[in-house]
Amino acid sequence: MNPVRQIRNLALIGFMGSGKSTVGHMLARRLKFELVDTDHLIEQQAGRSIAEIFAGEGEATFREFERRVIEELAGRERLVIATGGGVGARPELLASLKQHALVVWLWASPETLWERVRHQTHRPLLQVPDPPARIRELLAAREPVYRQADVLINAEARPLRQVAAQVADEFRRATHAGVRT
Repeated sequence: MNPVRQIRNLALIGFMGSGKSTVGHMLARRLKFELVDTDHLIEQQAGRSIAEIFAGEGEATFREFERRVIEELAGRERLVIATGGGVGARPELLASLKQHALVVWLWASPETLWERVRHQTHRPLLQVPDPPARIRELLAAREPVYRQADVLINAEARPLRQVAAQVADEFRRATHAGVRT
């Protein structure tokens, strides 16, 4: 018999531009939870922007900051955790989140993701000659892990407030019924 997970938090995973921050804000208000954005926590702890971390110390250093932040959140409760796009693509971080959170993957097509982030200059992984191709490449690599989320929600073809309402309903069902591991 599988034990029931103790879901105390809600974690949003997905690629950059999938709506994690926007939906996270809506969910925090709706559920009366604290919103925690892992990228913002990393910037606070590092004392510099993510772009500066990537430029000065590289992606590996950023990923180590990411790992530490995710581990620190395990002891907290009543959080909506908006993760960076790479968090849900790392099996060990996804497993860490699942110890205390219902993990929801916000999905959108590569074309929609590019449309949403194309004018943003703070995305270090997209500072390449062909950003749409890079999105397709990264999404293809990350998708197998993203798919291990507890819930998959299409965040593409409807208003994000509807997405937030659906995520809140999924969270209430999971915490009411208990989620089996």
